Amino acid sequence: MPGAPRRASGDGAGDHTPRYTIGEVLNVLRDEFPDVTISKIRYLETEDLVHPERTPSGYRKFSGADVARLRYVLSAQRDQYLPLRVIKDHLAALDRGLPLPGSDGPVTAAAEAARAAADAGHGDADGAMSPEEFAQAAGMELDQLADCLQFGLLATDADGRYPAADLPVARAAAELARHGLEPRHLRVYRTGAEREAGLVEQLVTPVLRARSEDARARATEKLRELAGLSAQLHSALLEARLRDLLRS
Repeated sequence: MPGAPRRASGDGAGDHTPRYTIGEVLNVLRDEFPDVTISKIRYLETEDLVHPERTPSGYRKFSGADVARLRYVLSAQRDQYLPLRVIKDHLAALDRGLPLPGSDGPVTAAAEAARAAADAGHGDADGAMSPEEFAQAAGMELDQLADCLQFGLLATDADGRYPAADLPVARAAAELARHGLEPRHLRVYRTGAEREAGLVEQLVTPVLRARSEDARARATEKLRELAGLSAQLHSALLEARLRDLLRS
């Protein structure tokens, strides 16, 4: 899990002194989190993850503890792909001096793949990998990679490179191939994922049409939440069906 102070709210009396404007907080965080915006910080406040004080004229004032909380939240989202409701539980546990809920649990496949690619020195600054690099990182042969491309499980950029973020797909395809399920058999998974994405799109698109950064921040969090719930439902339904097969 991302590093955090002993308490999510910070330690030391000085940490709780309101002294940073929201613009100053943005400047503090931007080097580590280039995508953070003022709208994002405001959104995290509305979600009750950080609690800046207000001056008599209504301006936000953040303490060092508030900055620590924000850094923790942003790290957990970026490195662990955790939804805000889970991060909120973690913060509450840290505030009570408890161990993190499920801190020994598995890391998400996407986060693991991203870290593995970075550790191995694969890819370029955009996270794109040559076919040879990608196949090696995924544990498959080049002809299997070509089949995944042919049957729509993977896609390349204009230069024929593969995004490192697609490594979990390739690794799953490689493992399934060892059990006799070739890429041509896996089109049903692609079709199902496209249908699920279509349902999520219907819910999020109206929010994305708004021009404000606040709306886009809300849409991003909604996407995270819906993606996690969709994966949970898919897994539960598949397990239920397989249990039926074992009983027959």
